[in-house]
Amino acid sequence: MSTRGTSTRGITEATGIPWETWTARLEAHGARRMSHTQIAGHLAEQLDGVVANPRWWAQQITVAYEQHIGARRPGQAGDGSWAVSAGRTVPGTADEVLARWEDLMGGAAEVAGVASEGPPGTSATGTWRYWRVRLVDGSRVTVHLRAKDDDRCTVGVSHTGLASPEDVEHRRAFWKERLREL
Repeated sequence: MSTRGTSTRGITEATGIPWETWTARLEAHGARRMSHTQIAGHLAEQLDGVVANPRWWAQQITVAYEQHIGARRPGQAGDGSWAVSAGRTVPGTADEVLARWEDLMGGAAEVAGVASEGPPGTSATGTWRYWRVRLVDGSRVTVHLRAKDDDRCTVGVSHTGLASPEDVEHRRAFWKERLREL
């Protein structure tokens, strides 16, 4: 399987604490018997004042720890489902790229061989544009677009609620192809 795990090097660089120290601390605290929420809460307290976004880093460390002890595989969510994301930078404003995306997806009656529960929806904020669709298999797709500069836009696709690692790889290929076509 080619799903990627959380980077422990990034955790070490951000926190200044080696990964081995994090795992030893979590083991000593009894984290193997704790829920994801309990571990992340404990870590957020330890990271307060250490990093700029302690809750975000607590989540990263918790996921890496769960992968480290075999409680979660890379790409797997805490509820046991799977997720995949893909992204790229493309020419155009966020509004132009969203219009191209809607044309490309053609109303999304089907996505990667799975029917949609209904038509996709779009929304916008001052900075972001979103395209979302729910599929009959229970999974959800969110595409988020943001201007990178005057003539380029970043596009990210997040497909959550997948049933298996095989679904992850199938959908990763599907979304990368859609992003190439964009």
